[in-house]
Amino acid sequence: MSWLTDFFGDPANWSGPDGIPARLLEHLEFSALALVLAMLVAVPLGLLIGHTGKGGLLVVVTANLARALPTLGLLVLFVLLLGTASILPVIIPLVLLAVPPILVNTFEGIRGVDPELRDAAYGMGLTGGQVLGRVLVPVALPLILLGLRLSAIQVVATTTVAAYTGLGGLGRFVIDGFATKDYAGVVGGSVLIVLFALVVQIVFMLVQRATVSPGVSQRLITPKKGRL
Repeated sequence: MSWLTDFFGDPANWSGPDGIPARLLEHLEFSALALVLAMLVAVPLGLLIGHTGKGGLLVVVTANLARALPTLGLLVLFVLLLGTASILPVIIPLVLLAVPPILVNTFEGIRGVDPELRDAAYGMGLTGGQVLGRVLVPVALPLILLGLRLSAIQVVATTTVAAYTGLGGLGRFVIDGFATKDYAGVVGGSVLIVLFALVVQIVFMLVQRATVSPGVSQRLITPKKGRL
């Protein structure tokens, strides 16, 4: 407890380029950029494959293989290949980490929509794009948001490795703390990372509550007749 008091009570940790606000902003920038890039790749691809039904098995297998990739190993590899003059060696592994949960959940969400609902939409004269945008996406939105939330939390936690390349973020407190035996910094930085991840989770829960239709939410928690 004294380490936390020493860390958060030190005025030097609250100002300057190495202070908590600056490191928090850097951590947020890295995480947000990686998540946005992953969304731009995974969401459209998941919607397309889920809607057409083509390539679903390939998506699941590829995503599971991607999850097994060691993020730190990829970070070291890209640092060796690209150097440390930019943030690309950090962003690329984070994007690769974030894509699989978003892609799989988007695909599964679209594919899992009741076929009768899909057929009814086509029967009303809606085009394929209209069925996707007006019917499938709203029903699949809880699963899509779940994939985004899982990826966001993983990215926030893993962005800590950015410190290995000399870049900023909250991981600097942990890495520099171990290097200088400043264990107050290690503990304080770890607490900040955990709190950041919890805030991200709360934000996504609020977004889901605000965007998901109450009817869809009720349908998710109400068991269908005939099932245990």
